[in-house]
Amino acid sequence: MISQKITPTLFFDSTITNAEGVISFYKSIFKDFEIIRQFKLPIGPAEGKVLASIRMNGQEFIIFAAGPEFKFSEAFSLTIECHNQEEVDYYWKKLSDGGREIECGWLQDRFGVFWQIVPSQLMELIQDKNPQKAAAVFNTMLQMRKINIADLEKAYQNV
Repeated sequence: MISQKITPTLFFDSTITNAEGVISFYKSIFKDFEIIRQFKLPIGPAEGKVLASIRMNGQEFIIFAAGPEFKFSEAFSLTIECHNQEEVDYYWKKLSDGGREIECGWLQDRFGVFWQIVPSQLMELIQDKNPQKAAAVFNTMLQMRKINIADLEKAYQNV
């Protein structure tokens, strides 16, 4: 049973993958992963397609792949807040495999889902009370694809 009041549904292009492929990919990445329920639709245009409810790192999602009608866009992204560079590197490598890297900590995975891989240090540094320090960090981040915490901290210290 879904325990959240609001649960995002990720509708995948079935010409690229099926729900089982999506589940397998994300399960290989997220250590805290659970299939809440999974079943095949009994009738209709999507008959036989798998609908699944999953939990990744405590967040529940509904996974469905049944047609090419809908595409993911940057208007909706999933953000992973990371506590250190090792965690940033892990998620960046795993999620960008077969996808594409975008600037400012964004990437698109192999299924088209957009992700932001954000170190918690970035959020702390760009909220600094010294606007020059915050701006230096932000401008440094704008030059990156994958966020590098040491470079952010260096920009902060150099002001």
